[in-house]
Amino acid sequence: MLKKISLPLAGALFAIVSLILVACGNPGNMGLCVACFVRDTAGALGLHSFAGAIYARPEVIGIILGAMIISLMRREFAPKGGSAPTTRFVLGACVMIGALVFLGCPTRMVLRIAGGDLNAIVGLFGFAAGIFGGIFFINKGFTLSRHYKQPKTEGFAMPAIAVLILLVIIFVPTLLNISEVGVGPGGLRAPMFLALGLGAAMGGVGFISRLCFVGGIRDSFLFKNFSMLFAFVTLLVVAAIGNVIMGNFNLAFEGQPVAHNDGLWNFLGLGLVGFASVLLGGCPFRQLVLAGSGNSDSVSAVFGMTFGAALAHNLSLASSSAGVSDNGPAALIIAFIVVAAIAVFNTFFKKERLLS
Repeated sequence: MLKKISLPLAGALFAIVSLILVACGNPGNMGLCVACFVRDTAGALGLHSFAGAIYARPEVIGIILGAMIISLMRREFAPKGGSAPTTRFVLGACVMIGALVFLGCPTRMVLRIAGGDLNAIVGLFGFAAGIFGGIFFINKGFTLSRHYKQPKTEGFAMPAIAVLILLVIIFVPTLLNISEVGVGPGGLRAPMFLALGLGAAMGGVGFISRLCFVGGIRDSFLFKNFSMLFAFVTLLVVAAIGNVIMGNFNLAFEGQPVAHNDGLWNFLGLGLVGFASVLLGGCPFRQLVLAGSGNSDSVSAVFGMTFGAALAHNLSLASSSAGVSDNGPAALIIAFIVVAAIAVFNTFFKKERLLS
């Protein structure tokens, strides 16, 4: 019985955590957005200089450490990797470019819908279309190379980086760049230890439940398994109820926090995220959880996302509340071509087919 309700419960907890974080200072409809928070953290590390999006997000650190702690407690911390790390890095960068054109990852897409943002519903259709594109290649035999067991030290590399950043935040914060309070999404933040604790809780819940926002649609179509989709629905319903109670529900295209209403690029931005995430084997949240629990392939994807975030702001590819940037559409098209090329090569032209 517990197994059957674990995913819906994880969705409900994700919604509650997101609502608490927004109530305590995080940007509206952005309680726990992995893409946005990795972008902010990249800025704090000096990888981009967009003043409104610079803050080492404790939530990201918490997700990584929470997944590590629970995986160790359950004796499921299993370092492995070596499966096309460069390809995964590139796919992670493409995921981030798509997310920053849309202005949010799949988790934020659901949170935006729960806040009444109709633009995110357009994005949802694009997200589903991208996932179906990835499923096409999976059905045709897409695979990346086999992964292998690795030493424990390799598995602890990402949690160690997270701990190092946390120690800098606590003891030497002047080493990091930080957005001015109230300026841009990076300047809106919940108290550090609250954000860290709630992020850790969701990292643990994400590891136990295997929660993945790509997996809900993918598994429903491929395996007729709707359990992951129930988590998606539960998150949406609980977050929507919470937003109504808190007075944060606004059913409209206009006037949404950190969002734009260009339907085509909302659709295509999340379409790219869905397509690339299926090839990676999980959404940005899932990649963070796996990276924390010893999967170095997911570490490659997270590093790629971080690089993509830096690229998006340094080259003015990211959208803003005012709309899509001048360079964003071209970058999105190029990223689609890159992801499609990876899909085609690893489906139809790869001589050696090894199960990962």
